[in-house]
Amino acid sequence: MRQLPLSDYELHRAAFMKKMPNNSIALFPAASELTRSNDTEYAFCQNKNFFYLSGFNEPDALLVLLKNAQGQCQSTLFSLPKDALHEIWQGRRVGQIKAVQDYGVDESFAVAEITTLLPDYLDGKSQVFFGFSDHGFAAQVFDWLKQVKGNIRQGAKTPQHLTDADPIVAELRLVKTKNELALMRQANYISGLAHQRAMQKCQVGQFEYQIEAEILHEFARHGARDPAYASIVAGGDNANILHYTNNNDVLKNKELLLIDAGAELAGYAADITRTFPVNGQFSSEQKAIYQLVLDAKNLAINAIKPGMSFAKLNTLTNAFLTQGLVDLGILAGDLSELISDNKVKDYFIHGLGHWLGLDVHDVGDYQINTDREQLRAFEVGMVMTIEPGIYIPLSDHNVDEKWRGIGVRIEDNIAVTENGFENLTVNSPQTIEDIEALMKA
Repeated sequence: MRQLPLSDYELHRAAFMKKMPNNSIALFPAASELTRSNDTEYAFCQNKNFFYLSGFNEPDALLVLLKNAQGQCQSTLFSLPKDALHEIWQGRRVGQIKAVQDYGVDESFAVAEITTLLPDYLDGKSQVFFGFSDHGFAAQVFDWLKQVKGNIRQGAKTPQHLTDADPIVAELRLVKTKNELALMRQANYISGLAHQRAMQKCQVGQFEYQIEAEILHEFARHGARDPAYASIVAGGDNANILHYTNNNDVLKNKELLLIDAGAELAGYAADITRTFPVNGQFSSEQKAIYQLVLDAKNLAINAIKPGMSFAKLNTLTNAFLTQGLVDLGILAGDLSELISDNKVKDYFIHGLGHWLGLDVHDVGDYQINTDREQLRAFEVGMVMTIEPGIYIPLSDHNVDEKWRGIGVRIEDNIAVTENGFENLTVNSPQTIEDIEALMKA
């Protein structure tokens, strides 16, 4: 799975350990496998903070980062041992020797040695870092601390300060290296090919899941074994269900198909949405809504640069969409009042975008104020989605019937650069003319 160079993971660990004071320890657990059906498991998904710091993709491991009183750093990986019988049934393991050789940690032990060694590592440390959000692992940390406390009469010293590691790793993950950006660029390219394939294969009378299968096929064909999230393939009014994943309805003539799907490559996600007519030809009403959303997306993207924020982009985009909905007769009233009342949210019912990286909705502080504005200033190396949408369900009797059942979202993935932005989503058609031409061909 690991396709970043080893130097990137070493850089990630070094950046975290730089945040650690002398005489401290940090603990990061791997994920465990989850049973799907009796003795078979779901496809394994590694804990993303653990993976960010190690690149190691086996379950039930533990990464320990140590910084001694003189400021010297050490990394230790506990992992499953080599086991010939297990490997016959379940597949090969890295083992301890290869863990040091291939993953750049200073030392590696079998997981069975955690119980013995962890209390010794904790003894005498002043501060312990671990993720507070993982309640199960937090309980394990407290068990180890109890073991240390139980040896106080023998001279053991229990750490006095516990610190949540999650916000620290989140800040590091928010800004991507050039190698991470290259992976995300490739994940976007593969995802763009899949959206092209969906447009080319779409026909009236197919089921949504058949188009989903075409998308997954294209992902895997280009080396992305897994989707980054459950694909949304929503025909007609299903597009007005934001997280629709049933994907089991028939695609109907004269309706739109909204597809929100992205590949995962070496742990990094793409997140792309395209909307197009099932029969290959937009109606006049569909064109009007689609063009409004497309123009709003491009307006927001073109404003991205260091120092910009989601709050500013939202103000810009919401005003533009409000004016557009007034022009179409979907909203009525004084424009300034409609904007101040945020009436656009009757039809643009989600946020403009989110951070993107190892997780689809990636970690990182948005610096939200009491008015729910996302004030975080963009920095070079941040990656985000921009995804405006207009949703008019069949049940909305406040608008003319001709608009009902139309749901449009268009979503690109954007990296912040020194001079502005890079749109990573470059090979997925999005203009009306390009979509119709591709589907006709």
